[in-house]
Amino acid sequence: MRALGRVMFALPRLIDADMGGEGQLPLSEYTPLMHLPEAPGPRMRMSGLACACDVSLSGMTRVVTRLEKRGLVLRAKCHEDARGWNAVLTEPGLVCPEEAWPAHLFSVRRHVFDPLEGHDLVGIAAALRKIAN
Repeated sequence: MRALGRVMFALPRLIDADMGGEGQLPLSEYTPLMHLPEAPGPRMRMSGLACACDVSLSGMTRVVTRLEKRGLVLRAKCHEDARGWNAVLTEPGLVCPEEAWPAHLFSVRRHVFDPLEGHDLVGIAAALRKIAN
C-alpha cells in the first residue's frame, strides 16, 4: 500500500519534471490539451474537463486560465446552460500537445514501462482498471 501511495504521489511529479525539463508543457497543462481534441467541438464543459483530468473544478479553472494566456484554449459560455463555461481548443492548442508528446512518451517509458519490463503489463493494466472503478 505504501508503494502504491508513493507511485500515485511521485509519478505525476516525475513526468512533469521531465516535460518541464524539455521546455515543454507541464503535465497539468498537457493533460487537458489531450482530452479536448477528443470532445465534440472540440470543447468541453469545465466541470467535465476537470473530471476527465481528475482535478477539482477550481484546479481546472487555474489550468485553463494559464492555457488561455498562452492562446491554447479559450472560454465560452455553454449554449445548453448559460451558467456553465466551456473550454474550447484553439488551433495552437491542437498543435502544442503534438510537440510535447515525444517528451511525455519518453518520460512514461522511463518511469513506468522500463521498470515494469518483463512483467505482465496486460495483467497489471487489468488490475489497475479494477482499482480505478
